[in-house]
Amino acid sequence: MTSKKTESTTKPIRKRWLWRLLWKLIFIALVLLGAYVIYLDAQIKHHFSGNKWQVPAQIYARPLQLQTGEEITRKEVLDELTLLGYRRVSRIQGSGEYSVGTAAIHIYRRAFHFPDGFQPLRQLEIRWNGSRIAAIKDMQTAQQLEQVRLESWLVTRLASGSQEDRMLVNLKEVPQLLVKALTLTEDRDFYSHHGVAPLSIIRALLANIAAGRTVQGGSTLTQQLVKNLYLSRERSLERKIKEALMAVIIDARYSKDEIIQAYLNEVFLGQSGDMAVHGFGLASYFYFDRPVYELDETEIAMLVGMIKGPSYYNPRKYPERAVERRNLVLRLLLEGNEISPEQYELAVSRPVGIASGDSLATGKHPAFMAQVRRELQSILADPNIRESGVKVFTTLDINAQRRAEQALTGTLDALQQGREAELEGGMVVTDIGSGEVRALIGGRQVSFAGFNRALDAVRPIGSLVKPAVYLTALEQPAQYNLATPLEDKPLSLSDERGDDWQPKNFDKKYRGTVPLVDALSLSLNVPTVNLGLELGIDNVAATLRNLGVKRTIPEVPALTLGAVALTPFETNQMYQTIANNGAYRPLHTVTAIVSVNDRLMWRKAEYGEQRINEEYAYLLNYALYKVTTEGTAKAVGKTFPNINMAGKTGTTDDYRDSWFAGFDRNNLVTVWVGNDDNKSTGLTGSSGALPVFIAYQKLQEPKSLSRRFPNGLGIAHFDAQTGVVVTAGCQGSMSVPAVLEALPPAQGCAGQPGEKAPAEKAREKSWWERLFGG
Repeated sequence: MTSKKTESTTKPIRKRWLWRLLWKLIFIALVLLGAYVIYLDAQIKHHFSGNKWQVPAQIYARPLQLQTGEEITRKEVLDELTLLGYRRVSRIQGSGEYSVGTAAIHIYRRAFHFPDGFQPLRQLEIRWNGSRIAAIKDMQTAQQLEQVRLESWLVTRLASGSQEDRMLVNLKEVPQLLVKALTLTEDRDFYSHHGVAPLSIIRALLANIAAGRTVQGGSTLTQQLVKNLYLSRERSLERKIKEALMAVIIDARYSKDEIIQAYLNEVFLGQSGDMAVHGFGLASYFYFDRPVYELDETEIAMLVGMIKGPSYYNPRKYPERAVERRNLVLRLLLEGNEISPEQYELAVSRPVGIASGDSLATGKHPAFMAQVRRELQSILADPNIRESGVKVFTTLDINAQRRAEQALTGTLDALQQGREAELEGGMVVTDIGSGEVRALIGGRQVSFAGFNRALDAVRPIGSLVKPAVYLTALEQPAQYNLATPLEDKPLSLSDERGDDWQPKNFDKKYRGTVPLVDALSLSLNVPTVNLGLELGIDNVAATLRNLGVKRTIPEVPALTLGAVALTPFETNQMYQTIANNGAYRPLHTVTAIVSVNDRLMWRKAEYGEQRINEEYAYLLNYALYKVTTEGTAKAVGKTFPNINMAGKTGTTDDYRDSWFAGFDRNNLVTVWVGNDDNKSTGLTGSSGALPVFIAYQKLQEPKSLSRRFPNGLGIAHFDAQTGVVVTAGCQGSMSVPAVLEALPPAQGCAGQPGEKAPAEKAREKSWWERLFGG
């Protein structure tokens, strides 16, 4: 009896003890869970609220600026629109579209954050008068515009070591149809659940059983985001619990819009080389070559469909799979009343329509990008800043770059036939007025980031130095002009080592005397050496430094024939000053840097100085024009009989280096061709580098050289043999521009037939004005 009573008393005590223990355990578990949740919340807050991603620097090309009266062809504008991924339509209705009529081009220009501020969407009408823009009109306001810019083209992205690439988008920029397609396909209850959705798991399971395959996933968008942002790929119960907890925390802490925006930027959508493509912003360019806000329902469905398996549904490799998956998403949109039956039928009938993806390929144009990196290292010393999503605006003209690459490789391939050593080359194209680099090629393998010959190949420049000699003379107009006779007779000198030096002309002939302009246009060696010695080698070296040469210059007689070694980039800098009427502008590739939030961080300062008197630069440019019509580069004049250009050929000893520097009205091109082992190529400047220049200009739309006739210059007449100033119309006289106030009075014709009639003289000057912009 006692034992039963004791037993009945013990049971409640034990039960209460168990309950207390259970509650203690529950309490401890809750405390631990709370602590764990707090830990997870701190992790999430630090990452989610801060800078979630290390975004690569975006490198942009120069924007194409159009202005009334500018000489630019319709083809050049259409090429730019094609490059930018604009779609040709019969009538423009939305961003990124253009139409072509008989009298005008209509463009719906995209909105864009330029370094100097935001430019909104704009409907434009551009009309031409011949080869010049006659009018630019804003079609919405009917306002006539003086100028307008198209947005900059995204060249490439300087990705960090994370092997992930993305282009951040704001939810406001994303089409609502994309969000609808995303939630209908991946998470129907996204706006009603709290991070996890058990019913969605059950519904997805039933749908997959009914379809006989996986057509829906059970994880919410929030869970998918957690998995991508915070967790590994392992499959375990512990990881699934952690995923669910973090999803609930994110849903409690952040709004649905913040979560969906993060998902749009994080989701993995393919592979570009060794870089993973994350987010719809980048995927839109990678697959369709246009911004996300321009995607139509077909393109949206394609990208959303790829979330399930970017490799399996890769539209480039497996177009049939991708189309099948795309059409499934389109059907979900139809069933959700997001698109009409007509839209659905049209959308499912469209082909894949995938872009090449080249626009975002990394490693493009490595020679140009090498110069960009060098400039960025001095502008932004901290590499973390360079990799924090900044937008770098460069001077690159991608059409010029591609054409230059084609011209160099094609010409070298043709010249290579029958040679054992592989010919190499370097090429630089710059805007004359600004010093902006439009194209830069470091070698024959244009996509190979190896030795950059444009920037690092220091080679003797040969006859490209001669313009500096003649400029030194022309800067003394009382002693020298374009008609000054120079002695062309055998010459023997002692060089710096005391050895006998006997410079000879290329054709081994001597002409007795030759006018200065002919000595330069024909690239005669002996007259050039004689002139350089008269002027003083130190003065020639000073002129080179004034033109922008920064290397040490050997002050020896052989300097007059090119005994100075420069890179193509440095040589281009020297000729930029010549071509720009004596105004020096430093060559550069970076113009501005903008933060990820579109705040201007740095802008290239407008710097330049008039290094050479404009009158003397004009006289030199006239002589360089003669090079392309009557001299060593006359192939230019024959190839482009209606377009005036100027330039200079260069060849070094034993034909080791072939050079050409030439320019039209806007752009300067410097080309070097040679062998890396410094062996003879057998090529002169005329037979090696010059054909590259001509091939490039054939691909371009060169503009005829025109220079303002400076005050103080006029057309003067000289006896071609003696260089004496004579009156117009004398037999054997030559007419060239000259500094008139520095000339002595005309000496008549010395018994020769008299002057031309006034009307004839007027015609002569008019011819000059038409020819060279006088």
